[in-house]
Amino acid sequence: MAATATTSASFSRFSIISKPSSQPQFNLFNFPNRTESLNSRTGIDRFRCSAGDTGLFTKLGRLLKEKAKSDVEKVFSGFSKTRNNLSVIDELLLYWNLSDTDKVLDELEEALLVSDFGPKITIKIVENLREDILSGKLKSGSEIKEALKRNVLDLLSNKGSKTELKLGFRKPAVIMIVGVNGGGKTTSLGKLAYRLKNGGAKILLAAGDTFRAAASDQLEIWAERTGCEIVMAETEKAKASVVLSQAVKRGKQEGYDIVLCDTSGRLHTNYRLMEELISCKKAVAKVVAGAPNEILLVLDGTTGLNMLPQAREFNEVVGVTGLILTKLDGSARGGCVVSVVDELGIPVKFVGVGEGVEDLQPFDAEAFVNAIFT
Repeated sequence: MAATATTSASFSRFSIISKPSSQPQFNLFNFPNRTESLNSRTGIDRFRCSAGDTGLFTKLGRLLKEKAKSDVEKVFSGFSKTRNNLSVIDELLLYWNLSDTDKVLDELEEALLVSDFGPKITIKIVENLREDILSGKLKSGSEIKEALKRNVLDLLSNKGSKTELKLGFRKPAVIMIVGVNGGGKTTSLGKLAYRLKNGGAKILLAAGDTFRAAASDQLEIWAERTGCEIVMAETEKAKASVVLSQAVKRGKQEGYDIVLCDTSGRLHTNYRLMEELISCKKAVAKVVAGAPNEILLVLDGTTGLNMLPQAREFNEVVGVTGLILTKLDGSARGGCVVSVVDELGIPVKFVGVGEGVEDLQPFDAEAFVNAIFT
């Protein structure tokens, strides 16, 4: 463990732990002048940052896009259970004929429901297919399969297309991670730190989970694994809003690119703790105008459609900007991804498809659809 150093008086109540920089596992970019205008760039993709971003943030956005495309195999393996549930569709459509339309669509409906697509979405998809079949637009099993995939992709694209991280144009960009206990919140933050740091960003972690005794220790381990520095409260009763405020101040003073803020896990029905998130949000905004740039809600994919009430409450309290769906490598049914996007209109920005440090993947709707229907 690296020695704990005390900063100036303004940070005297906090433990600032410096970690040696680890060597990135893939090549970094040579970043241009941070004030370079986006207008001079070409080929901006879906994962770009917002209009006023620094050169670093733009390059980082491009890297995330590239990784989302290059890591399709990990996404593919992560949704194996969903793919198995939906494999019956290929059997249904293999010898499809018009006279079997009602029977086939009923079984297709059941397969979608088992995969947690939800009744509203399932009925919408099936009725769209029925209409196209009866009108003569779809004339074979393969055409129905492609239409099914297109319907799901349209649902994701229409309401959840903004999958890019919005990092703004002021340094440091601030990302708050929120969610209930046990959903993989702190682990997701650590994996996100790993990915962003390897993209060339200077990252500071903020241990804002002041309710769970082991939370700071867990995040400290991630700081060591990723070669990042961390700000932790030295006293047990420190307010989370104060910890995050001090971390963002340090990030601003010392030129950090991104501050990743952990928060206390809480049940969405515990209104006192939910209100504390509002205090955390206001505290960082006082340090950097417009912060936090992102409020990412971590949802446990194994809970299926039960994640929807959580998402509604967190969104109502703090205004969630994006979702991280975790544990999609376990018993999760991938249709919940579509259900959450359709219900709330909040984009999925990352998915957890394994336990490895690189298994938090930028979400790509097309790759997701191919992964569950191939």
